[in-house]
Amino acid sequence: MPGWHEATKTLQADGAIQMIGIVQEQHPDRARLFMQWKEMGWPVLVDALNQLEVEVVPITMFIDEEGIIRSMRPPRRGMAEAAAAFAAETEPAAPVASDPPAATSRPVSELLSPPGRDADTEAWRRYGLALVDFAPPERLDEAVRVLGRVLQMNQDDGLTRFQHGVALRRRYDSPAGRPGDFQAAIISWTAALDANPNQYIWRRRIQQYGPRLEKPYPFYDWVESATAAIRARGEEPVRLSVRPGDAEIARPARDFDASKPATGSDPEGRVTHDELFVAAEVTVVPPEVDPGQTVRVHVTMHPNRVIDAHWNNEAEPVMLWMTPPEGWAIDEPQVTFANASTAVSNESRTLEFELKVPADSPGGVTLVRGYALYNVCEGADATCLYRRKEVVVPVRVSGAPVNKPGPFTPRGTPGGG
Repeated sequence: MPGWHEATKTLQADGAIQMIGIVQEQHPDRARLFMQWKEMGWPVLVDALNQLEVEVVPITMFIDEEGIIRSMRPPRRGMAEAAAAFAAETEPAAPVASDPPAATSRPVSELLSPPGRDADTEAWRRYGLALVDFAPPERLDEAVRVLGRVLQMNQDDGLTRFQHGVALRRRYDSPAGRPGDFQAAIISWTAALDANPNQYIWRRRIQQYGPRLEKPYPFYDWVESATAAIRARGEEPVRLSVRPGDAEIARPARDFDASKPATGSDPEGRVTHDELFVAAEVTVVPPEVDPGQTVRVHVTMHPNRVIDAHWNNEAEPVMLWMTPPEGWAIDEPQVTFANASTAVSNESRTLEFELKVPADSPGGVTLVRGYALYNVCEGADATCLYRRKEVVVPVRVSGAPVNKPGPFTPRGTPGGG
């Protein structure tokens, strides 16, 4: 988008061209921040649910005032010239066989009303999508349930599986979030990609949260720079509802950088175990891997808001130690989450690391164990305690072990081809 924006600035200022964008973002406010950073003020629409069913991006189109697409994917070389030539076209659009029907729109209240008893599967799917797009967070439970029922009617519907994952992640990020929503979203997106492995957008959604070996680029490493640049201009940056996690800003890696396991500061388990103040939620991306591959693990620590549990930010930060099984490798055996700037806070905290499965690992589920230590208080003014939480990461390994290639045997020799 920035390239075309720069190439058409004069045409936009003269009113010869109107730029409009459509983004496939799970978190649209990140696109707003990017637009603010690059000082691009034109409208951007959001299609988080991939209702356009596009498989790849970007797609650039020149559309004339009659709504006729004049060019698809114009070359990036010579952007300014191509845009100027399009803007200067004066020939009328080719006549159509009949006038298009008048555009109609349905009020949101109607979109959010359940279909009738005899409605087909598509009507129910559209209802579920409307709940995701337009309903308040408290109706996301219904959206997840409706799209889940649609999937029961058609298990092979990759698009609905992807949309179901979007709804689950949307609920996870909302006050209505439930433990396991993030993992369920990853499972839905993975199943969608299995149904259509050519879907670039669905693949990128998984890679956004996945291991570095699978990343094509860092997805949101620009956020901090953008925020600083906007503030330097004297503006207030768009506030993000969900800050990018470590996986979303991590740079791709060519090799797995393994570290030596660390025992941590409580190897004997003498610190009092916490069964009340903090819950640990584990998400593994991807949800299943072949032997020899890697997963990224997200361990999210949720303070118990029912008892008003808070982090004590004036003591040691949250620390996590993981001990991989024999033959497994880990990139960060010790992970720390920095304290907030306030004395106490009650936000969820996610600690991330990556595991590499041995090439000769048998199929099945392997449990990787570790523990977290943290300082937590019951209420902002209550006594603060030092506690330990056991963390168990289930990694599902599929298929048979990957056999390492044997010594090279030239063709035409015994044992050769």
